[in-house]
Amino acid sequence: MNQPAKNIASLERWSIENSMDLYGIRNWGGGYFDISDKGEVIIKPRGSSDMANAISMMDIISGIKERGLGMPILLRLGNILQSQITLLHESFKTAIETFGYKGAYRGVYPIKVNQQQQVVEEVTHFGAQYHHGLEAGSKAELIAAISLLKDTEACLICNGYKDREFIDLGLYARKMGFKCFFVIEMPSELPLILERAEELGIKPLLGLRIKLSSRAGGHWTESGGDRSIFGLSMTQVIETVDFLKEKGMVDCLQLLHYHLGSQIPNIRDIRFAVVEACRVYAGLVDEGAPMGYLDLGGGLAVDYDGSHTNFTSSKNYTLDEYCADIIEVIMGTLDDRDITHPTIITESGRATVAYYSVLLFNIIDVSCFETLPLPKKFDDNTHEMILNLVEVLNTLTLKNMQECYNDALYYRDELRELFKHGDISLRERAVGENIFWHVMKRIAADIKKLKKIPPELEGIENALADIYYGNFSVFQSLPDAWAIDHLFPIMPVHRLNETPTKNAILADITCDCDGKIDKFIDTHDVKNALPLHELKRDEDYYLGVFLVGAYQETLGDLHNLLGDTHIVSIEIKKDGDFKFVREIEGDSVEDVLSYVEYDTKNIVVNFRETAEKAVRKGLITPHERQKIMKAYQAGLRGYTYFEK
Repeated sequence: MNQPAKNIASLERWSIENSMDLYGIRNWGGGYFDISDKGEVIIKPRGSSDMANAISMMDIISGIKERGLGMPILLRLGNILQSQITLLHESFKTAIETFGYKGAYRGVYPIKVNQQQQVVEEVTHFGAQYHHGLEAGSKAELIAAISLLKDTEACLICNGYKDREFIDLGLYARKMGFKCFFVIEMPSELPLILERAEELGIKPLLGLRIKLSSRAGGHWTESGGDRSIFGLSMTQVIETVDFLKEKGMVDCLQLLHYHLGSQIPNIRDIRFAVVEACRVYAGLVDEGAPMGYLDLGGGLAVDYDGSHTNFTSSKNYTLDEYCADIIEVIMGTLDDRDITHPTIITESGRATVAYYSVLLFNIIDVSCFETLPLPKKFDDNTHEMILNLVEVLNTLTLKNMQECYNDALYYRDELRELFKHGDISLRERAVGENIFWHVMKRIAADIKKLKKIPPELEGIENALADIYYGNFSVFQSLPDAWAIDHLFPIMPVHRLNETPTKNAILADITCDCDGKIDKFIDTHDVKNALPLHELKRDEDYYLGVFLVGAYQETLGDLHNLLGDTHIVSIEIKKDGDFKFVREIEGDSVEDVLSYVEYDTKNIVVNFRETAEKAVRKGLITPHERQKIMKAYQAGLRGYTYFEK
């Protein structure tokens, strides 16, 4: 349920504990984010116990401003990425030791989750001590992977469509000592792989991707099941094994892979899939394949809303439970067959990088829902429908609230029809709608006094929410929020010791009606407005969108030619200080125009000619032309986002 601004403001004294509860930061923050006594979001680089090294988000913003970069900013937190990789491997290590598992664990990062060079570099750097590998689903990703992956003990998994160049690159990586697996997604791939392997004299490492009958809930349920677009059916698996036997190459088959889907919220679905995959794995061993690796794909979820449930934006399990369940199921299935425990691979991309990035932006304007004062009395010429609305307002009580709501809607709609037919003036329509919104505000203020809220009146506060205009683009920085209604934690990063008195939705600076966020996380439901603070004159107000490290940079587009944001990477040191380790300037106007095939030199020439024509016509002076050209060229060099 939404917590209306009036109820929030009625609290005698607002505290940071109230903000913690309201925004759920300790539920979704993974221990990395908290609120300081000053009411500012802080970052704890090594988790909940690392308060000694906590850094204020506002201190980071101050450092960014001092260096001349404006909002919006994508903030990358390398310490958190390192902590997530460590946590994943240590959790599997604990489960392996607890259950006496005889195999090993190897993490693999799917490059598609965030292909930015810095991200992949840091994954391979931080993951080297654990032999953390990479997964490539295209030729370009493979080229990036073999450039950045230095550890030959790590696994390099090749998925996706594979042409001759892709295959040759993977085989050369194998010859150079990389543990490079070709995962067969379609039967037609195998003959070409074997042909190229024979031509180059390199023995390949092969895996099979299978279609499981098991399916998982969530946004990506189509990744599993019989009708998933990638993977082999059981019939095709047997045909592939027979083909390898015929070629005398069955000893190359060492890995079984499946992908149930991304962001799997229910641990039960994960368990069912592992059981089915283990049965197939055992069957391949029976067929004479040496095997040795079981790749469970992705799916490890992130608890975006902090509810710890099987809701789409959450998960009903911890990382320790995830690891323990996988180990327990594999042992329980394979031990009965006396099959050697395989090396377990997971391709946990989302859970690895989601916490690592935060989108920071400032609010540049607010559209408040306001009504004008009503006249003390109306004259005899006032239209009957307006007088009816006045009567509804004057007679509104808790007992007749629903009836008054219905009457107000009826009279408002009648006025609109009268206006369409020219029977009332624009001023009369405006007076009527002003009275209507007075009625709605009264209802919204009193609705919580009802023991039971009628369904028609639920969410009426949301219709009165303010619009806070943020300096960002949903389409560029949060495409999943727009495309699939994915929920991200959003909250102010300061003033959290003050009462948030406004309920608001967020609009970006695109000129698109879809450029908004009107669904927000809540521990019990999805809420349609976000409690925020009233803006202060001459003081910036900053919001953060958290857990955006997975997919958002890769999927972002150039809607309204708003480009990539500035990127700042920091490292938090053990003494509680931090340093800026990398700054990447966001796209300029010139950059984004070139992306959509404008010749920026040519458009300057064209505009100069246009300006010169204006001089010849006497519309501007030569000196004014000079000023105009400077402004035009400065605009080309400028940030695509709002600049003060």
